Amino acid sequence: MAAALLRMFVSTSSGRVFTHSCSQQRYLNTGRVSRLRPKPLPVLFVTGCGYLGYQYYKRSCQEVDGSAPALATPTQVALYRSLPTRLLSRAWGRLNEVELPTWLRKPVYSLYIWTFGVNMKEAAVEDLHQYRNLGEFFRRRLKHAVRPLCASSSLLSPADGKILHFGLVKNSEVEQVKGVTYSLENFLGPQKRKSTDSSSLSIRDLLLSSPDNDLFHVVVYLAPGDYHCFHSPTDWRVELRRHFPGSLMSVNPGVARWVKELFCLNERVVLSGQWQHGFFSFTAVGATNVGSIRIYFDQELQTNAPHYSKGSFCDHSYVSSAAEGGVALQRGEALGEFNLGSTIVLLFEAPKDFSFSLKSGQPIRVGEGLGHLCLAEEPRGAEPHQELV
Repeated sequence: MAAALLRMFVSTSSGRVFTHSCSQQRYLNTGRVSRLRPKPLPVLFVTGCGYLGYQYYKRSCQEVDGSAPALATPTQVALYRSLPTRLLSRAWGRLNEVELPTWLRKPVYSLYIWTFGVNMKEAAVEDLHQYRNLGEFFRRRLKHAVRPLCASSSLLSPADGKILHFGLVKNSEVEQVKGVTYSLENFLGPQKRKSTDSSSLSIRDLLLSSPDNDLFHVVVYLAPGDYHCFHSPTDWRVELRRHFPGSLMSVNPGVARWVKELFCLNERVVLSGQWQHGFFSFTAVGATNVGSIRIYFDQELQTNAPHYSKGSFCDHSYVSSAAEGGVALQRGEALGEFNLGSTIVLLFEAPKDFSFSLKSGQPIRVGEGLGHLCLAEEPRGAEPHQELV
């Protein structure tokens, strides 16, 4: 009986023997047909994208209903991080540097302009045929007159984009978006203790130079259609660069509301130093297709390397370099660029009466004021007409 059943499930076709049983399924190669091998990378990519699309749809429905969307579980985050986003970002970077035929440039760039609402009238070079590849188009420069620097504020927007969140840093927790926080220590990494007496202080207290000051933050999200260069938001001195290799998950506001500590998981470059009120840091956070973060004054920085140690970071001090005391930057000075669009996080010390002049979700452009002190700030001379450096 068993032999009869086995014969019913055995067939031959084109030299291939197919054997089926209740416990397993095997393909035997007879020499004329190659063995079927699974391809895990495409399967994983397609499955992961489908799953993330479903989660995004579910969160959208929750937002319409008025209910707060649930945070991703550790399993969901692990699944997302398992996608080959770093590999795809490196491939995207190489594709960006491929020179396009002259006849193809205008159709390709025009499609991008239409999709993301790019304002080419602000570009220093409006002729699309002059951009040899996608990379040059993404990193296009602006005309000098289109981004004047606000004279009434000592702190300016470092990039074009959207304000995701801003406010005080409380209990060493920073708000990623409303209701979703991340650890200040995980984001900036460990800080040096000033003395043995400071061992019990929180990282927030370690960063403050005066008890009369507070620690503030602001998050600017750059969409793909935005101007991709970023600028110094104030006059300050950069003392340390800390590079965290990591994941390259999307930093879209929808994902930022879903993945807790998203900014701590993604690759990022933290520049920290001092400004007129004390501690100041500027962090460029990488994202999918934004594995390349470039800092103009730091040629040694290499982001999105093929291999890295999980949870590691690399420090580079500018204090011991030729520029004694660090790298001095002026407000509005060109600082670096993203390959596509991402997020910038400013963390800074300021007097307690510092007040933001912002609204969550509002669009903002380079050079516009982020806030001011309640006490009148000193006039900055002829700076109403100052432009980007």
